[in-house]
Formats: sequence, C-alpha cells, structure tokens
Amino acid sequence: MNTFTVKAYGTESTTADLKEMNIERREITSTDVEIEILYCGVCHSDLHTARNDWGGTIYPAVPGHEIVGKITKVGSEVSKFKVGDLAGVGCIVDSCGHCESCQHDLEQYCLNGFTGTYNGHDKHSGGHTFGGYSQKVVVNSDHVLKIPENLDLAAVAPLLCAGITTWSPLRHWNVGPNSKVAVVGLGGLGHMAIKLAKGLGAEVTLFSRTPGKTEDAKQLGADHVIISTDEAQMDSVKGKFDVIIDTVPYVHDVNPYVTTLNISGTHVLVGYLGGLEPILNTVPMILGRKSVAGSVIGGIAETQEMLDFCGKHNIVSEIEMIKMQEINEAYERMLKSDVRYRFVIDMQSL
Repeated sequence: MNTFTVKAYGTESTTADLKEMNIERREITSTDVEIEILYCGVCHSDLHTARNDWGGTIYPAVPGHEIVGKITKVGSEVSKFKVGDLAGVGCIVDSCGHCESCQHDLEQYCLNGFTGTYNGHDKHSGGHTFGGYSQKVVVNSDHVLKIPENLDLAAVAPLLCAGITTWSPLRHWNVGPNSKVAVVGLGGLGHMAIKLAKGLGAEVTLFSRTPGKTEDAKQLGADHVIISTDEAQMDSVKGKFDVIIDTVPYVHDVNPYVTTLNISGTHVLVGYLGGLEPILNTVPMILGRKSVAGSVIGGIAETQEMLDFCGKHNIVSEIEMIKMQEINEAYERMLKSDVRYRFVIDMQSL
C-alpha cells in the first residue's frame, strides 16, 4: 500500500497533551476520494478517546470526526464526486456493507462493527484510523457526504456528529408538526436538537436545571423552558411530551422526565453511556406504555438527508472557531461547558 505523509495533531498517551505529529495516509484507491480538511469540529468523544476515558484507545490517537473539506483527488471508479467538490466525513469511514443493518442504510449499527473515523481498525493498513485533526483524509467515497454550498462551512462541521446524533432519533420517532418534543441539556447536542426539532415543525421545550439558559434556548427556537429542579414546573408538564431527547453526558436520574411523557412517549438517551442511577422505575412506563431508549448517530443516507434538510432550512451549529494549537485549552474549557456551543478548528492553522 502506497502512502503519503501529512501533518496532524494527536496524543501519544492518556496523560499527554495533543501536539503536532506526522501520520501516514494511503494513496487513493479506485473507490476513494482524498479530501483537504478545511474545518473539523471538536466533539466530547474526541476528548474521551484522547484520554482513554472509555478504554481501548490506540496510541498515537488523532481525533476528529466532524470533517468538512474540499476534494483534491478522486479514484477512477468514483462518479458522484469530482475534484473541487465540498465534502464531509462524519463518524464512519467504512462498514461491512453486507449485513442486514448495512443493507438497510444503518451502517451505524453494522453487525460486524463499523470503522470509526479515528481509533477504528483500518482495513487497508491493518493499523488504526486517524481522524480529522489533520491536513488531509482519504475515505471510501460511499462514506463521504455532499455539503450544501449555501451554508457556513465551519458551522456545518458539528452537524456531522452533534447534528446527526439528534436528527436520527427525531426521524426514527417520527417527529413532525404535531409533535411535542423536549430536550434535556443545552450543549453541543442539545442546541442542535432544539434547532432540528423546531425545523421539523415540533413544539419544543428545553429542560434546564437553572434559569440562566432560558433566553438562549428561546433564541435557538425553543417555545418553552422548564426548570427541572422546580417541582411545580415539572408537574405542569406531566404527560405532555411525545419524545424527549436526553443529551446529558453523565449519570443522572431519568425518572422525573419519564413522568412527563405522553402515552406511548419515548425518552431517548443520546449523551450518556453506562448504567442508570437511581434505578429506573418501570411503573409509569407500564401504566403509560412509555419507553426509555437509546440512539447513536445515523447511517450515511440519513446523514445526507439531514445535511440536505439543513441546507434547505439554513440550519447550522453555533460555534467558536479555534486554531489547531488551542486544542488542549479547548478540551479543558469543554469540560467546564465553557463554549457556545461547539468548538470548530480552522485547519488552515495546522
């Protein structure tokens, strides 16, 4: 396999800062495209992987799976892209392509395991994949997305993870103009859930622990804000919501939110991986046919659908642009929720 060298930013160990390094990319095959990366969003998953919070990180690790760039080379069998096209790469760069999930455009649930944009098994090199904190990336064209040209490219980048993570459950649970949707948590995921649910025509409520985010939530499109620590306010929305998108990234009590679901309503966890504490009370679930579910990103077709929808409705993320050299500081700020609402790296700074 022929390769070429590009500059990247990554880390050598759990405790080491990210720094400039050189990595190898494969030369394009007949089905690949090469992309010059212009912008890369910064996701909580990047930090968790860099610091091995979930275990299994392979070092050196180069994060980044919210990639927007311009195509610089195309393979001989590629027909849907040409040199100069805008392109996006999200969380998936490969999947088996033949299992039942893949056959139904659900590559995110590939029964043989999809290949993550970073820290995944690289079928070509035999090593592991490197993400978007780099100058260029080479990806199979079937896993590359078309970017609407009318949108702010930097603000598009977070759509490729934060956007699709919230879009997929909204679509799966058939959110539309008659839906009542609530969002738990106003961060990178939460602000996209509000924008997308509102774009789909739903009545949107934010659950927040403090009143400080009320004005911001309404500017983003929320119709109502409920302070979840206020018992009277929580009582006022019992039995109201068809779908709750829960973006909180740490262990928390979902029981108070389940009581606010309508009959057959669903509380969808998209931000937290792990056990629930305190124990989930099934009484309101059984008596109201309510569900607690989980969801992760979306397949390639669904991600393209989301991007096309955002292009039509002019929906992008709220971002703060940083230079590549500021990533370690950005990680510390992200841990403190000190960003409105997503960092995006200007990759021209690398």
